[in-house]
Amino acid sequence: MNPLRTAAQRAGPSLRRAAATKQQVRGMATEKQIFMQINATKNIKKITSSMKMVSAAKLKGDEGRLKLAKPFNAWTDKLTSEPVELEFATYEEIPQKTLIVPFTSDRGLCGGINSFISRGVRDICKTLVAEGKEADICVIGDKGRGQMKRLYAEKIVRSATDVVPPGTFSLACALSSEVMAAGAAEYDGILFVYNSFVNAAVYKQKYKLMKPFAGVGEEGEPLMEYEFDGDKEEVMADMYEYAIATNIFHCWMDAAASEQSSRMTAMENASKNANEMIDKLTLQYNRARQARITTELIEIISGASALEG
Repeated sequence: MNPLRTAAQRAGPSLRRAAATKQQVRGMATEKQIFMQINATKNIKKITSSMKMVSAAKLKGDEGRLKLAKPFNAWTDKLTSEPVELEFATYEEIPQKTLIVPFTSDRGLCGGINSFISRGVRDICKTLVAEGKEADICVIGDKGRGQMKRLYAEKIVRSATDVVPPGTFSLACALSSEVMAAGAAEYDGILFVYNSFVNAAVYKQKYKLMKPFAGVGEEGEPLMEYEFDGDKEEVMADMYEYAIATNIFHCWMDAAASEQSSRMTAMENASKNANEMIDKLTLQYNRARQARITTELIEIISGASALEG
Protein backbone atom coordinates (compact mmCIF):
# COMPACT_ATOMS: atom_id res chain seq x y z
CA MET A 1 0.00 0.00 0.00
CA ASN A 2 1.39 3.37 -1.04
CA PRO A 3 1.90 5.46 2.13
CA LEU A 4 1.88 8.65 0.04
CA ARG A 5 -1.83 8.35 -0.96
CA THR A 6 -3.81 11.41 -0.02
CA ALA A 7 -6.81 11.30 2.30
CA ALA A 8 -9.14 11.99 -0.64
CA GLN A 9 -7.72 9.00 -2.54
CA ARG A 10 -8.13 6.72 0.49
CA ALA A 11 -11.69 7.90 0.99
CA GLY A 12 -12.54 7.49 -2.69
CA PRO A 13 -14.16 4.03 -2.55
CA SER A 14 -16.21 4.97 0.52
CA LEU A 15 -17.48 8.13 -1.14
CA ARG A 16 -18.43 6.21 -4.27
CA ARG A 17 -20.37 3.65 -2.22
CA ALA A 18 -22.16 6.44 -0.31
CA ALA A 19 -23.05 8.16 -3.58
CA ALA A 20 -24.42 4.93 -5.00
CA THR A 21 -26.51 4.33 -1.87
CA LYS A 22 -27.84 7.90 -1.98
CA GLN A 23 -28.77 7.50 -5.65
CA GLN A 24 -30.61 4.27 -4.82
CA VAL A 25 -32.58 5.98 -2.03
CA ARG A 26 -33.61 8.80 -4.36
CA GLY A 27 -34.94 6.31 -6.88
CA MET A 28 -37.88 3.97 -6.64
CA ALA A 29 -38.63 2.54 -3.19
CA THR A 30 -37.60 -1.05 -2.67
CA GLU A 31 -40.02 -3.82 -1.75
CA LYS A 32 -38.79 -3.82 1.82
CA GLN A 33 -39.31 -0.09 2.20
CA ILE A 34 -42.84 -0.29 0.79
CA PHE A 35 -43.63 -3.26 3.05
CA MET A 36 -42.42 -1.31 6.08
CA GLN A 37 -44.60 1.66 5.06
CA ILE A 38 -47.63 -0.64 4.77
CA ASN A 39 -47.06 -2.05 8.26
CA ALA A 40 -46.56 1.43 9.73
CA THR A 41 -49.77 2.69 8.12
CA LYS A 42 -51.68 -0.33 9.43
CA ASN A 43 -50.45 0.44 12.95
CA ILE A 44 -51.58 4.05 12.59
CA LYS A 45 -54.98 2.86 11.41
CA LYS A 46 -55.31 0.67 14.52
CA ILE A 47 -54.56 3.68 16.72
CA THR A 48 -57.02 6.01 14.95
CA SER A 49 -59.76 3.36 14.98
CA SER A 50 -59.26 2.84 18.72
CA MET A 51 -59.33 6.59 19.35
CA LYS A 52 -62.57 6.84 17.39
CA MET A 53 -64.22 4.19 19.58
CA VAL A 54 -62.94 5.85 22.75
CA SER A 55 -64.28 9.24 21.60
CA ALA A 56 -67.66 7.67 20.78
CA ALA A 57 -67.89 6.27 24.31
CA LYS A 58 -66.84 9.60 25.85
CA LEU A 59 -69.30 11.47 23.65
CA LYS A 60 -72.18 9.49 25.12
CA GLY A 61 -71.15 10.57 28.62
CA ASP A 62 -70.67 14.21 27.57
CA GLU A 63 -74.08 14.27 25.92
CA GLY A 64 -75.62 13.08 29.19
CA ARG A 65 -73.81 15.77 31.17
CA LEU A 66 -74.84 18.43 28.64
CA LYS A 67 -78.47 17.30 28.89
CA LEU A 68 -78.33 17.84 32.66
CA ALA A 69 -76.45 21.14 32.38
CA LYS A 70 -79.10 22.83 30.21
CA PRO A 71 -81.94 22.87 32.79
CA PHE A 72 -79.38 23.58 35.53
CA ASN A 73 -78.40 26.76 33.71
CA ALA A 74 -81.93 27.70 32.61
CA TRP A 75 -82.43 30.17 35.47
CA THR A 76 -79.72 32.45 34.03
CA ASP A 77 -81.41 32.76 30.61
CA LYS A 78 -83.03 36.04 31.64
CA LEU A 79 -79.73 37.37 32.95
CA THR A 80 -77.67 36.71 29.81
CA SER A 81 -78.18 37.47 26.14
CA GLU A 82 -79.45 34.86 23.74
CA PRO A 83 -76.64 32.71 22.30
CA VAL A 84 -75.50 34.18 18.99
CA GLU A 85 -73.70 32.31 16.23
CA LEU A 86 -70.34 33.87 15.39
CA GLU A 87 -71.07 33.47 11.69
CA PHE A 88 -73.94 35.99 11.85
CA ALA A 89 -72.72 38.19 14.71
CA THR A 90 -72.29 41.97 14.49
CA TYR A 91 -71.03 42.44 18.10
CA GLU A 92 -73.04 45.66 18.46
CA GLU A 93 -74.38 44.73 21.91
CA ILE A 94 -70.92 44.17 23.43
CA PRO A 95 -70.21 46.91 26.05
CA GLN A 96 -67.23 49.24 26.28
CA LYS A 97 -65.02 47.00 28.43
CA THR A 98 -65.42 43.24 28.04
CA LEU A 99 -63.73 40.12 29.34
CA ILE A 100 -63.74 37.39 26.68
CA VAL A 101 -63.76 33.80 27.98
CA PRO A 102 -63.09 31.34 25.09
CA PHE A 103 -63.48 27.60 25.72
CA THR A 104 -60.86 25.43 23.98
CA SER A 105 -59.38 21.98 24.57
CA ASP A 106 -56.19 20.86 26.29
CA ARG A 107 -55.52 18.13 23.73
CA GLY A 108 -55.31 18.06 19.95
CA LEU A 109 -56.40 15.58 17.26
CA CYS A 110 -59.92 16.99 17.42
CA GLY A 111 -60.39 18.73 14.09
CA GLY A 112 -60.74 22.48 13.90
CA ILE A 113 -62.68 23.29 17.08
CA ASN A 114 -59.80 25.27 18.59
CA SER A 115 -58.99 27.10 15.36
CA PHE A 116 -62.64 28.13 14.94
CA ILE A 117 -62.76 29.60 18.45
CA SER A 118 -59.40 31.37 18.04
CA ARG A 119 -60.55 32.82 14.73
CA GLY A 120 -63.80 33.99 16.35
CA VAL A 121 -61.95 35.68 19.22
CA ARG A 122 -59.63 37.34 16.72
CA ASP A 123 -62.63 38.75 14.80
CA ILE A 124 -64.25 39.96 18.04
CA CYS A 125 -61.08 41.73 19.20
CA LYS A 126 -60.56 43.25 15.76
CA THR A 127 -64.14 44.58 15.69
CA LEU A 128 -64.01 45.96 19.23
CA VAL A 129 -60.69 47.71 18.65
CA ALA A 130 -62.08 49.30 15.48
CA GLU A 131 -65.05 50.60 17.52
CA GLY A 132 -62.78 52.01 20.23
CA LYS A 133 -63.77 49.41 22.84
CA GLU A 134 -61.56 47.44 25.22
CA ALA A 135 -61.33 43.65 25.50
CA ASP A 136 -59.22 41.26 27.55
CA ILE A 137 -59.05 37.48 27.33
CA CYS A 138 -59.27 34.79 30.01
CA VAL A 139 -58.70 31.62 27.97
CA ILE A 140 -59.67 28.11 29.06
CA GLY A 141 -57.66 25.32 27.41
CA ASP A 142 -54.01 24.94 26.44
CA LYS A 143 -54.56 24.75 22.68
CA GLY A 144 -56.48 27.99 22.56
CA ARG A 145 -53.89 29.72 24.74
CA GLY A 146 -51.11 28.69 22.35
CA GLN A 147 -52.98 29.99 19.30
CA MET A 148 -54.18 33.27 20.83
CA LYS A 149 -50.81 34.00 22.40
CA ARG A 150 -49.34 34.53 18.94
CA LEU A 151 -51.81 37.32 18.15
CA TYR A 152 -53.04 38.81 21.43
CA ALA A 153 -50.47 37.94 24.07
CA GLU A 154 -50.90 41.36 25.70
CA LYS A 155 -54.67 40.85 26.06
CA ILE A 156 -54.48 37.49 27.87
CA VAL A 157 -54.88 38.31 31.55
CA ARG A 158 -55.49 34.76 32.78
CA SER A 159 -55.52 31.18 31.52
CA ALA A 160 -56.75 27.85 32.88
CA THR A 161 -55.17 24.70 31.45
CA ASP A 162 -54.86 20.98 32.26
CA VAL A 163 -58.48 20.78 33.40
CA VAL A 164 -59.11 17.11 34.24
CA PRO A 165 -62.15 15.62 32.43
CA PRO A 166 -64.96 14.75 32.82
CA GLY A 167 -66.37 18.12 33.77
CA THR A 168 -68.21 18.66 37.03
CA PHE A 169 -69.79 21.70 38.65
CA SER A 170 -66.99 21.73 41.24
CA LEU A 171 -64.44 22.17 38.46
CA ALA A 172 -66.68 24.80 36.87
CA CYS A 173 -66.63 26.70 40.20
CA ALA A 174 -62.83 26.49 40.15
CA LEU A 175 -62.81 27.94 36.63
CA SER A 176 -65.22 30.62 37.82
CA SER A 177 -62.71 31.54 40.52
CA GLU A 178 -60.06 31.98 37.82
CA VAL A 179 -62.41 34.27 35.89
CA MET A 180 -63.15 36.31 39.01
CA ALA A 181 -59.41 36.48 39.73
CA ALA A 182 -58.97 37.99 36.27
CA GLY A 183 -61.05 40.93 37.52
CA ALA A 184 -64.46 39.97 36.10
CA ALA A 185 -66.21 42.41 38.47
CA GLU A 186 -64.34 45.33 36.88
CA TYR A 187 -65.69 44.69 33.38
CA ASP A 188 -68.96 45.85 31.83
CA GLY A 189 -69.67 42.33 30.63
CA ILE A 190 -68.33 38.80 30.23
CA LEU A 191 -68.43 37.19 26.80
CA PHE A 192 -68.44 33.38 26.72
CA VAL A 193 -67.24 32.00 23.36
CA TYR A 194 -67.71 28.26 22.87
CA ASN A 195 -68.55 25.42 20.47
CA SER A 196 -72.22 24.50 20.69
CA PHE A 197 -73.02 20.80 20.16
CA VAL A 198 -75.78 20.04 17.63
CA ASN A 199 -75.24 16.37 16.82
CA ALA A 200 -72.38 13.91 16.36
CA ALA A 201 -71.47 15.50 13.02
CA VAL A 202 -72.32 19.19 13.52
CA TYR A 203 -71.26 21.85 16.02
CA LYS A 204 -71.49 25.63 15.80
CA GLN A 205 -69.50 28.49 17.31
CA LYS A 206 -71.59 30.74 19.56
CA TYR A 207 -71.19 33.41 22.20
CA LYS A 208 -73.39 34.81 24.94
CA LEU A 209 -72.96 38.01 26.89
CA MET A 210 -73.47 38.34 30.64
CA LYS A 211 -73.56 41.79 32.23
CA PRO A 212 -73.22 42.58 35.93
CA PHE A 213 -76.40 43.08 37.93
CA ALA A 214 -77.55 46.65 38.44
CA GLY A 215 -76.91 48.00 41.93
CA VAL A 216 -79.46 48.98 44.55
CA GLY A 217 -81.37 52.07 43.50
CA GLU A 218 -80.11 51.93 39.92
CA GLU A 219 -82.23 51.53 36.83
CA GLY A 220 -82.93 47.87 36.10
CA GLU A 221 -82.33 46.73 39.68
CA PRO A 222 -83.09 42.98 39.78
CA LEU A 223 -85.34 41.11 42.19
CA MET A 224 -87.23 44.22 43.30
CA GLU A 225 -90.18 42.11 44.42
CA TYR A 226 -88.11 40.16 46.95
CA GLU A 227 -87.03 41.07 50.45
CA PHE A 228 -83.49 40.26 51.65
CA ASP A 229 -82.44 39.42 55.18
CA GLY A 230 -78.90 40.69 54.71
CA ASP A 231 -77.21 43.26 52.54
CA LYS A 232 -78.77 43.02 49.08
CA GLU A 233 -75.65 44.20 47.24
CA GLU A 234 -73.57 41.48 48.91
CA VAL A 235 -76.18 38.85 48.05
CA MET A 236 -76.33 40.04 44.43
CA ALA A 237 -72.52 39.92 44.19
CA ASP A 238 -72.58 36.28 45.35
CA MET A 239 -75.41 35.52 42.94
CA TYR A 240 -73.46 37.10 40.08
CA GLU A 241 -70.49 34.84 40.80
CA TYR A 242 -72.82 31.82 41.01
CA ALA A 243 -74.40 32.80 37.68
CA ILE A 244 -70.93 32.96 36.12
CA ALA A 245 -70.18 29.45 37.47
CA THR A 246 -73.40 27.97 36.06
CA ASN A 247 -72.80 29.60 32.67
CA ILE A 248 -69.23 28.28 32.62
CA PHE A 249 -70.53 24.82 33.48
CA HIS A 250 -73.05 24.88 30.61
CA CYS A 251 -70.59 26.30 28.04
CA TRP A 252 -67.92 23.85 29.15
CA MET A 253 -70.23 20.85 28.78
CA ASP A 254 -71.32 22.10 25.37
CA ALA A 255 -67.70 22.53 24.30
CA ALA A 256 -66.71 19.10 25.70
CA ALA A 257 -69.43 17.32 23.69
CA SER A 258 -68.37 19.24 20.57
CA GLU A 259 -64.74 18.26 21.17
CA GLN A 260 -65.51 14.54 21.38
CA SER A 261 -67.76 14.61 18.31
CA SER A 262 -65.07 16.46 16.35
CA ARG A 263 -62.37 14.03 17.54
CA MET A 264 -64.53 11.06 16.56
CA THR A 265 -65.03 12.52 13.07
CA ALA A 266 -61.33 13.37 12.73
CA MET A 267 -60.26 9.85 13.70
CA GLU A 268 -62.80 8.34 11.30
CA ASN A 269 -61.39 10.45 8.46
CA ALA A 270 -57.85 9.48 9.50
CA SER A 271 -58.79 5.79 9.36
CA LYS A 272 -60.28 6.25 5.88
CA ASN A 273 -57.12 8.02 4.71
CA ALA A 274 -55.02 5.18 6.17
CA ASN A 275 -57.09 2.64 4.21
CA GLU A 276 -56.57 4.57 0.99
CA MET A 277 -52.83 4.80 1.63
CA ILE A 278 -52.63 1.08 2.40
CA ASP A 279 -54.39 0.29 -0.91
CA LYS A 280 -52.00 2.52 -2.87
CA LEU A 281 -48.92 1.11 -1.15
CA THR A 282 -50.14 -2.47 -1.64
CA LEU A 283 -50.60 -1.82 -5.37
CA GLN A 284 -47.12 -0.28 -5.52
CA TYR A 285 -45.69 -3.24 -3.59
CA ASN A 286 -47.30 -5.77 -5.94
CA ARG A 287 -45.98 -3.92 -8.99
CA ALA A 288 -42.45 -3.85 -7.56
CA ARG A 289 -42.68 -7.54 -6.68
CA GLN A 290 -43.98 -8.40 -10.14
CA ALA A 291 -41.19 -6.39 -11.76
CA ARG A 292 -38.58 -8.21 -9.67
CA ILE A 293 -40.00 -11.63 -10.56
CA THR A 294 -40.16 -10.71 -14.26
CA THR A 295 -36.53 -9.55 -14.17
CA GLU A 296 -35.42 -12.79 -12.51
CA LEU A 297 -37.29 -14.88 -15.10
CA ILE A 298 -35.69 -12.91 -17.95
CA GLU A 299 -32.24 -13.50 -16.41
CA ILE A 300 -32.89 -17.22 -16.05
CA ILE A 301 -34.17 -17.54 -19.64
CA SER A 302 -31.26 -15.48 -20.98
CA GLY A 303 -28.77 -17.64 -19.06
CA ALA A 304 -30.34 -20.84 -20.36
CA SER A 305 -30.30 -19.51 -23.94
CA ALA A 306 -26.64 -18.57 -23.57
CA LEU A 307 -25.77 -22.07 -22.37
CA GLU A 308 -27.64 -23.65 -25.27
CA GLY A 309 -25.92 -21.36 -27.75
